[in-house]
Amino acid sequence: MVMTGALVPVAAMAAVLVVVAAVMEAAAAATYAVGAPDGLWDMQTDYAQWVKTKTFHPGDKITFTYSPELHDVVEVTEAGYCGLQVWHLQTCSSANNFSAFRIGNDVVALAAVGTRYFLCGLTGHCDNGMKIRVDVVASAPGPAAAGPASSAAAPPSANRWAAASAGIAAAAALLLPPAAVVARPLW
Repeated sequence: MVMTGALVPVAAMAAVLVVVAAVMEAAAAATYAVGAPDGLWDMQTDYAQWVKTKTFHPGDKITFTYSPELHDVVEVTEAGYCGLQVWHLQTCSSANNFSAFRIGNDVVALAAVGTRYFLCGLTGHCDNGMKIRVDVVASAPGPAAAGPASSAAAPPSANRWAAASAGIAAAAALLLPPAAVVARPLW
């Protein structure tokens, strides 16, 4: 006896899982404009202060917006970011860089947990503060692990999970007819 009717709920569940994965990935990723809302990738923005207000996770992206005639973006090692000790001066170095961007609207994907270092490679710019250290941390497992509620506004990562949960519920409601969730014996 062939049970083709039993395969329909399984196929529907597989479709739901694909949609759930897509919704979770989209909801979990964020894009940050470096220096925004008050600045861009320029010599006036305090990047140390800007980065303190952000939490970066794998899948997020950062966008550097600047005039390519005036600046660039270079990803460097920690040694290049922290600089070389020359006499009593600390100087940045873009000599051994991982990558360089010169378009003026450069998007960098933060794919993995770890620390990334970016600076402007033009002479004197990094030494005058045009550099940023980005610490990419693991995402929280979800709202259940967040702990007790507080009166403070929810962080962006919490809003991402809320959006993902709503998307999952909507996808399940659309893809699964009520009969699909009823358990039926196979014999």
